Amino acid sequence: MMPFSDEDLQNPVSSIIENKISPMLARDGGAIKLLAIKNAKVFVQLQGACVGCSASGSTLKYIVEKELKAAIHPDLEIINVPQGMENNLEEL
Repeated sequence: MMPFSDEDLQNPVSSIIENKISPMLARDGGAIKLLAIKNAKVFVQLQGACVGCSASGSTLKYIVEKELKAAIHPDLEIINVPQGMENNLEEL
């Protein structure tokens, strides 16, 4: 059970994405955007060179998810939102 509300998660998740993950992805021409946090599900969108990259799944699992789970809570769920699905998060 997640001991934090979605609002409680907003600042730490944003901070980790902006300060740790984004610079790492930017070195390879990629980017990441935090779209929303709903029911302990972190909705992100990989952008730039990450779109269509064969390593994007590994990036999401072994960099983004690993970092957020280790720093905040192991029950966080990270969901990559495909381009065009930004307004349909409930479908993912």
